[in-house]
Parts: sequence; structure tokens; C-alpha cells
Amino acid sequence: MTTRSFLISGLLGLSLLASAPVLAQMDGEVEAALDAGTVGEQADGYLGFARAPEGGLKAKVDAINIKRRQGYTQVAQGKNVPIEAFAASIGCRTLSGLKSGRAYNIGGAWAVKTGPIALPQQCGS
Repeated sequence: MTTRSFLISGLLGLSLLASAPVLAQMDGEVEAALDAGTVGEQADGYLGFARAPEGGLKAKVDAINIKRRQGYTQVAQGKNVPIEAFAASIGCRTLSGLKSGRAYNIGGAWAVKTGPIALPQQCGS
């Protein structure tokens, strides 16, 4: 299956994930960390830390990533695609809709969105 096929599969599966609490369960502390740039979205479909987390933030982000992985696994298995490829296709979608001022990581380098993001090759751009 090609990268484009994985992306299409991911976009189709996004509707399933959007109806599940996988991407939406972020409490106030995580939202504040996203707004502050401590936590950001990664091209692999998971949240990461642009700066060292404080307090219980790491546990909350880990819990979100576990729920994301469970959702990605369920959809990827149903579509018979690798979980990592499906997760990355969701990462592409998330990065393309990222709010200005939020941190993101593509290829190991953290940045803050101030304009259009040059998406990784896996995203088909």
C-alpha cells in the first residue's frame, strides 16, 4: 500500500475517531500546556513535550496518547493497515489544522506555528 493510500485510509478513519473520545479528551491543564507550547502535536499522531512537563502533566499526556493508540489500533486493524501508518496519517491531518501559536514536531524539531506548516513527505505535500 502506498503512502497516499495510508493517508486516504487515515482520513476515512478520522470520522470514526472524531466520534470517539480519542482526540477530544483534553482537560484544562493539557489545553493550557498546548497553548503555552509546552505540549505539542507530532507528525506521528501523538502528543509530545516541547519543554519539560511539570506536575501531573506528563501522566495526563501519556493517558491521552494511550487512548489515541487504542483508537488508532482499532481503526487500523479494521482497515488492515499498519498502526503507525494510520497514526501518521492522523498526525498529518492534525498538523494541517493546528492552531496558530501551538507547538509541533516534524522530524525531531520543535517549532511554533506562525503560518503554514511545511508538512512531511508522508502527508503527500
